Amino acid sequence: MKTRAASVLLSLMLAFAPAGATTVKTLNALKGATVWFVEDHTVPMLAMELSLPAGSAYDPPGKFGLASFAGAMLDEGAGNLDSKVFHNALANRAINLSVTAERDDLTIALICQTADAKEAFRLLGLALRHARFDAEAIGRVRAQMLQNIQEQDEDPENIAEKAFAAAYFAEHPYAHSPDGDTAGVNAINVDDLRNFARSHWVRGGLKIALSGDTNAQTASALIASAFSGLPGSSPPTVPPVTHTGKPAVTVVDLDVPQPNAVFGLKGVPRSDPDYVPSYVANYILGGADFSSRLTDEVRVRRGLTYDVSTDVDAFRRASVIEGKVATRRDSIRQSVAIIRDVFKKFSASGATDQELADAKTYLTGSFPLSFASNASIASQLGSFQQQGLGPDYIAKRNSLINAVTLDDIRRVAKRLFDPANLIVVIAGTPAEAHPRAAAKKRP
Repeated sequence: MKTRAASVLLSLMLAFAPAGATTVKTLNALKGATVWFVEDHTVPMLAMELSLPAGSAYDPPGKFGLASFAGAMLDEGAGNLDSKVFHNALANRAINLSVTAERDDLTIALICQTADAKEAFRLLGLALRHARFDAEAIGRVRAQMLQNIQEQDEDPENIAEKAFAAAYFAEHPYAHSPDGDTAGVNAINVDDLRNFARSHWVRGGLKIALSGDTNAQTASALIASAFSGLPGSSPPTVPPVTHTGKPAVTVVDLDVPQPNAVFGLKGVPRSDPDYVPSYVANYILGGADFSSRLTDEVRVRRGLTYDVSTDVDAFRRASVIEGKVATRRDSIRQSVAIIRDVFKKFSASGATDQELADAKTYLTGSFPLSFASNASIASQLGSFQQQGLGPDYIAKRNSLINAVTLDDIRRVAKRLFDPANLIVVIAGTPAEAHPRAAAKKRP
């Protein structure tokens, strides 16, 4: 939970950029953990991103939402501190602690002033080792989660995203939402939460990215003091995605004025040599805001939508090229048809010289902005860690993008962007299938 003081601290943190180049050190601070550290004394603050192998892929059947529920309890009391006292301990020192359950990992972001680092790390370590899981806090967090799920289940974009994941990942644990579902959240009890924390909040697979106003020796001591008491075990590996759903168009009937569509197809894993070319190709096709082909065809030329985009989502055990579009009921099918046509042309011919040059300019030029503050440095490094990259990736990333050729784009376009492989989910009833529209057509 973020306090007002912590929000002010976060705003101040983002307002200052660390001086000099980003040099990443690897610290042997904790057995079983990967620790990266960037030293910068521009402002007296520290930022850390920590990830644990405790994402929603580990949710057991019938209790979807367990990883998210456990993560939401992290700041709800620890040791001899109940929820109120723990929150006050964070707020009194403007310590910002946020927790997000994703499919693979539980991600924890911590920001504090240098003078409060020892206490901030102590509180986080205490929460991970000795979370209380008090009945009052469980009831309150459960109610918040159920309210969030209800709101999501009334929103076409969220409905489409959930339905797409279910259609694409089929029986794999990635198929359900990290937020869980109503039945699953209601079924979770205190023993489930305790057992999940005990088996997943561990040192095996723990990844830590720390940036800010300290030195390597002090950083190592802080990390060891907070996390050395975690169990040294490792959770089992999430199974690979061996098959995905079949290409199809699925309509989730909703009486809304603006249906949302989510569409996608199989990408390549982060370790595949074609990943970087596919990342550049995706930027040209749908990731470039106003300069992408999809935006040009669907928004600029035809005015069918305010936004259409694609992204490459690289999970630990799968990769998906996923896109979104929202438009009127009477133009949703037309928009999907145009998207298919853009994919078809791109798959057949790849990119132009100018498109590739523009993509390289933007992707390499914007990269330094990802390191504009200690908070963003920690976040970016944490993302690289989760993707299995090395600390040298920062130095070589732009050269990898600049090395992409037109032949590379043509190869990955043909390999990955064939519209025949698209899985499409539309949340919202298209006009031609809408009861009121059908009634108007009757003589």
